[in-house]
Amino acid sequence: MVEQGNLSRQVARVLEIAARSRLNILISGGTGSGKTTLLNAVSQYVGVDERIITIEDAVELRLQQPHVVQMESRPANIEGIGQVQQRELVRNALRMRPDRIIVGEVRGPEAFDMLQAMNTGHDGSMSTVHANSPRDSLYRLENMVMMANLKLPLKAVRMQIVSALNLVVHIERMRDGIRRVQSIAEIAGMEGDVITFRELFSFRHRGGEQDEGTIDGVFASSRMRPDCLARAGRFGLRAELLEALEIGAV
Repeated sequence: MVEQGNLSRQVARVLEIAARSRLNILISGGTGSGKTTLLNAVSQYVGVDERIITIEDAVELRLQQPHVVQMESRPANIEGIGQVQQRELVRNALRMRPDRIIVGEVRGPEAFDMLQAMNTGHDGSMSTVHANSPRDSLYRLENMVMMANLKLPLKAVRMQIVSALNLVVHIERMRDGIRRVQSIAEIAGMEGDVITFRELFSFRHRGGEQDEGTIDGVFASSRMRPDCLARAGRFGLRAELLEALEIGAV
Protein backbone atom coordinates (compact mmCIF):
# COMPACT_ATOMS: atom_id res chain seq x y z
CA MET A 1 0.00 0.00 0.00
CA VAL A 2 2.95 2.32 0.63
CA GLU A 3 4.34 1.51 -2.82
CA GLN A 4 0.93 2.23 -4.40
CA GLY A 5 0.76 5.63 -2.69
CA ASN A 6 -2.21 4.68 -0.50
CA LEU A 7 -0.29 5.93 2.54
CA SER A 8 3.22 7.01 3.52
CA ARG A 9 5.74 4.95 5.46
CA GLN A 10 5.15 7.14 8.54
CA VAL A 11 1.37 6.63 8.34
CA ALA A 12 1.91 2.87 7.93
CA ARG A 13 4.21 2.91 10.96
CA VAL A 14 1.63 4.75 13.08
CA LEU A 15 -1.06 2.20 12.14
CA GLU A 16 1.32 -0.69 12.89
CA ILE A 17 2.13 0.76 16.33
CA ALA A 18 -1.60 1.37 16.96
CA ALA A 19 -2.36 -2.30 16.27
CA ARG A 20 0.58 -3.56 18.36
CA SER A 21 -0.40 -1.18 21.22
CA ARG A 22 -3.95 -2.60 21.23
CA LEU A 23 -5.71 0.64 20.37
CA ASN A 24 -9.36 0.43 19.32
CA ILE A 25 -9.53 1.53 15.68
CA LEU A 26 -12.47 2.55 13.48
CA ILE A 27 -11.78 2.76 9.73
CA SER A 28 -14.22 4.98 7.83
CA GLY A 29 -14.70 5.68 4.13
CA GLY A 30 -17.09 5.53 1.22
CA THR A 31 -18.07 2.49 -0.86
CA GLY A 32 -15.03 1.04 -2.63
CA SER A 33 -12.59 3.28 -0.78
CA GLY A 34 -10.48 0.38 0.51
CA LYS A 35 -11.67 0.06 4.11
CA THR A 36 -11.54 -3.74 4.22
CA THR A 37 -8.17 -3.82 2.44
CA LEU A 38 -6.75 -1.42 5.03
CA LEU A 39 -8.31 -3.42 7.88
CA ASN A 40 -6.70 -6.57 6.50
CA ALA A 41 -3.33 -4.81 6.34
CA VAL A 42 -3.52 -3.41 9.89
CA SER A 43 -4.65 -6.76 11.30
CA GLN A 44 -1.34 -8.33 10.19
CA TYR A 45 0.31 -6.64 13.19
CA VAL A 46 -1.89 -8.41 15.74
CA GLY A 47 0.16 -10.82 17.83
CA VAL A 48 0.17 -14.50 16.85
CA ASP A 49 -0.61 -15.48 20.47
CA GLU A 50 -3.91 -13.56 20.54
CA ARG A 51 -7.35 -15.09 20.07
CA ILE A 52 -9.26 -13.08 17.46
CA ILE A 53 -12.94 -13.32 16.57
CA THR A 54 -14.12 -11.77 13.31
CA ILE A 55 -17.76 -10.96 12.60
CA GLU A 56 -18.87 -10.20 9.04
CA ASP A 57 -21.86 -10.21 6.71
CA ALA A 58 -19.75 -11.95 4.08
CA VAL A 59 -16.27 -13.27 4.89
CA GLU A 60 -13.71 -10.86 3.37
CA LEU A 61 -11.02 -10.65 6.05
CA ARG A 62 -7.94 -12.82 5.58
CA LEU A 63 -6.19 -12.94 8.92
CA GLN A 64 -2.88 -14.80 9.15
CA GLN A 65 -2.85 -15.53 12.90
CA PRO A 66 -3.38 -19.13 14.08
CA HIS A 67 -6.12 -18.40 16.66
CA VAL A 68 -8.92 -16.91 14.52
CA VAL A 69 -12.62 -17.70 14.79
CA GLN A 70 -14.65 -16.40 11.82
CA MET A 71 -18.36 -15.77 12.35
CA GLU A 72 -20.75 -14.84 9.56
CA SER A 73 -24.27 -13.47 9.76
CA ARG A 74 -27.06 -15.32 7.93
CA PRO A 75 -30.27 -14.06 6.30
CA ALA A 76 -33.61 -15.69 6.96
CA ASN A 77 -34.58 -18.59 4.70
CA ILE A 78 -37.56 -18.61 2.34
CA GLU A 79 -39.85 -19.36 5.27
CA GLY A 80 -38.56 -16.34 7.19
CA ILE A 81 -36.69 -18.25 9.87
CA GLY A 82 -33.06 -19.02 10.66
CA GLN A 83 -31.76 -15.44 10.56
CA VAL A 84 -28.56 -14.75 12.50
CA GLN A 85 -27.85 -11.04 12.92
CA GLN A 86 -24.48 -9.44 13.56
CA ARG A 87 -25.70 -8.23 16.94
CA GLU A 88 -26.24 -11.82 18.10
CA LEU A 89 -22.78 -12.75 16.85
CA VAL A 90 -21.13 -9.89 18.78
CA ARG A 91 -22.90 -10.99 21.97
CA ASN A 92 -21.87 -14.61 21.48
CA ALA A 93 -18.29 -13.59 20.67
CA LEU A 94 -17.98 -12.11 24.16
CA ARG A 95 -18.52 -15.60 25.63
CA MET A 96 -15.67 -17.07 23.59
CA ARG A 97 -12.75 -15.48 25.50
CA PRO A 98 -11.56 -13.22 22.67
CA ASP A 99 -8.49 -11.01 22.99
CA ARG A 100 -9.77 -8.89 20.11
CA ILE A 101 -13.05 -8.62 18.22
CA ILE A 102 -12.97 -7.44 14.60
CA VAL A 103 -16.33 -6.47 13.09
CA GLY A 104 -15.98 -6.29 9.31
CA GLU A 105 -18.50 -3.46 9.06
CA VAL A 106 -20.96 -2.01 11.55
CA ARG A 107 -24.24 -1.06 9.93
CA GLY A 108 -26.90 -1.44 12.62
CA PRO A 109 -27.65 -1.89 16.32
CA GLU A 110 -24.61 -4.17 16.76
CA ALA A 111 -22.66 -0.89 17.04
CA PHE A 112 -23.79 -0.67 20.68
CA ASP A 113 -22.57 -4.19 21.50
CA MET A 114 -19.27 -3.50 19.73
CA LEU A 115 -18.71 -0.36 21.84
CA GLN A 116 -19.58 -2.33 24.97
CA ALA A 117 -16.99 -4.97 24.00
CA MET A 118 -14.33 -2.29 23.48
CA ASN A 119 -15.20 -0.88 26.91
CA THR A 120 -14.95 -4.21 28.74
CA GLY A 121 -11.37 -5.27 28.25
CA HIS A 122 -11.24 -6.24 24.57
CA ASP A 123 -8.59 -3.68 23.67
CA GLY A 124 -7.28 -3.69 20.13
CA SER A 125 -10.68 -4.29 18.53
CA MET A 126 -11.32 -2.89 15.05
CA SER A 127 -14.16 -2.22 12.65
CA THR A 128 -15.14 -0.25 9.55
CA VAL A 129 -18.05 2.06 8.82
CA HIS A 130 -19.40 3.85 5.73
CA ALA A 131 -18.89 7.60 6.17
CA ASN A 132 -17.62 10.68 4.32
CA SER A 133 -15.36 11.99 7.09
CA PRO A 134 -14.14 11.09 10.59
CA ARG A 135 -16.83 13.34 12.10
CA ASP A 136 -19.53 11.69 9.97
CA SER A 137 -18.37 8.25 11.10
CA LEU A 138 -19.15 9.17 14.73
CA TYR A 139 -22.56 10.59 13.74
CA ARG A 140 -23.30 7.27 12.01
CA LEU A 141 -22.20 5.33 15.09
CA GLU A 142 -24.54 7.45 17.24
CA ASN A 143 -27.44 6.73 14.88
CA MET A 144 -26.71 3.00 14.85
CA VAL A 145 -26.58 2.85 18.64
CA MET A 146 -29.98 4.61 18.68
CA MET A 147 -31.27 1.84 16.36
CA ALA A 148 -30.79 -0.56 19.28
CA ASN A 149 -33.77 1.24 20.86
CA LEU A 150 -32.09 1.62 24.24
CA LYS A 151 -33.46 5.14 24.83
CA LEU A 152 -30.07 6.34 25.98
CA PRO A 153 -29.50 10.11 26.08
CA LEU A 154 -27.25 11.37 23.30
CA LYS A 155 -24.56 12.50 25.73
CA ALA A 156 -24.38 9.00 27.23
CA VAL A 157 -23.94 7.53 23.74
CA ARG A 158 -21.15 9.98 22.98
CA MET A 159 -19.42 9.20 26.25
CA GLN A 160 -19.52 5.50 25.32
CA ILE A 161 -17.90 6.31 21.96
CA VAL A 162 -15.18 8.46 23.57
CA SER A 163 -14.28 5.80 26.14
CA ALA A 164 -14.36 2.96 23.56
CA LEU A 165 -12.53 4.33 20.51
CA ASN A 166 -8.96 5.58 20.24
CA LEU A 167 -8.39 6.24 16.54
CA VAL A 168 -10.55 7.02 13.51
CA VAL A 169 -8.76 6.34 10.21
CA HIS A 170 -10.47 7.83 7.14
CA ILE A 171 -9.68 6.52 3.66
CA GLU A 172 -10.92 7.95 0.34
CA ARG A 173 -10.87 7.03 -3.34
CA MET A 174 -9.74 10.32 -4.86
CA ARG A 175 -10.41 11.73 -8.30
CA ASP A 176 -7.22 10.22 -9.77
CA GLY A 177 -8.52 6.76 -8.82
CA ILE A 178 -5.97 6.20 -6.03
CA ARG A 179 -7.24 5.24 -2.59
CA ARG A 180 -5.46 7.26 0.08
CA VAL A 181 -5.62 7.52 3.85
CA GLN A 182 -7.08 11.02 4.19
CA SER A 183 -6.80 11.36 7.95
CA ILE A 184 -5.76 9.66 11.18
CA ALA A 185 -7.58 11.31 14.08
CA GLU A 186 -7.37 10.49 17.77
CA ILE A 187 -10.51 10.93 19.83
CA ALA A 188 -9.43 13.47 22.43
CA GLY A 189 -12.49 13.62 24.69
CA MET A 190 -15.56 15.82 25.02
CA GLU A 191 -16.10 19.56 25.27
CA GLY A 192 -19.62 20.00 26.55
CA ASP A 193 -21.71 17.65 24.41
CA VAL A 194 -19.29 17.58 21.45
CA ILE A 195 -16.68 14.89 20.78
CA THR A 196 -13.30 16.45 20.01
CA PHE A 197 -10.58 15.14 17.68
CA ARG A 198 -6.82 15.47 17.56
CA GLU A 199 -5.70 14.98 13.96
CA LEU A 200 -2.33 13.19 13.85
CA PHE A 201 -1.87 12.78 10.09
CA SER A 202 -3.65 14.15 7.02
CA PHE A 203 -3.22 14.11 3.26
CA ARG A 204 -2.68 17.70 2.17
CA HIS A 205 -3.19 18.81 -1.44
CA ARG A 206 -0.47 21.03 -2.82
CA GLY A 207 -2.58 22.05 -5.81
CA GLY A 208 -2.57 20.72 -9.34
CA GLU A 209 -1.49 17.32 -10.58
CA GLN A 210 1.79 15.56 -11.27
CA ASP A 211 2.91 14.64 -14.80
CA GLU A 212 1.32 11.18 -14.67
CA GLY A 213 -2.06 12.65 -13.70
CA THR A 214 -1.96 11.82 -9.99
CA ILE A 215 -2.92 14.37 -7.36
CA ASP A 216 0.00 16.39 -6.04
CA GLY A 217 -0.14 16.05 -2.28
CA VAL A 218 1.75 14.93 0.80
CA PHE A 219 0.99 12.92 3.93
CA ALA A 220 1.74 15.43 6.68
CA SER A 221 1.99 15.00 10.43
CA SER A 222 0.34 17.58 12.66
CA ARG A 223 3.16 16.89 15.17
CA MET A 224 0.63 16.91 17.98
CA ARG A 225 1.43 14.72 20.97
CA PRO A 226 -1.29 12.03 21.23
CA ASP A 227 -2.87 10.67 24.41
CA CYS A 228 -2.12 7.13 23.18
CA LEU A 229 1.59 7.80 23.73
CA ALA A 230 1.27 6.40 27.27
CA ARG A 231 -0.32 3.20 25.93
CA ALA A 232 2.45 2.82 23.33
CA GLY A 233 4.99 3.29 26.14
CA ARG A 234 3.55 0.29 28.00
CA PHE A 235 4.35 -1.83 24.95
CA GLY A 236 7.84 -0.34 24.54
CA LEU A 237 6.81 1.61 21.43
CA ARG A 238 6.83 5.20 22.72
CA ALA A 239 10.03 6.26 20.94
CA GLU A 240 8.92 4.58 17.70
CA LEU A 241 5.56 6.38 17.78
CA LEU A 242 7.24 9.74 18.40
CA GLU A 243 9.55 9.11 15.46
CA ALA A 244 6.67 8.10 13.15
CA LEU A 245 4.76 11.26 14.13
CA GLU A 246 7.92 13.34 13.51
CA ILE A 247 7.93 14.58 17.09
CA GLY A 248 11.14 15.05 19.03
CA ALA A 249 11.46 12.76 22.06
CA VAL A 250 10.95 14.47 25.43
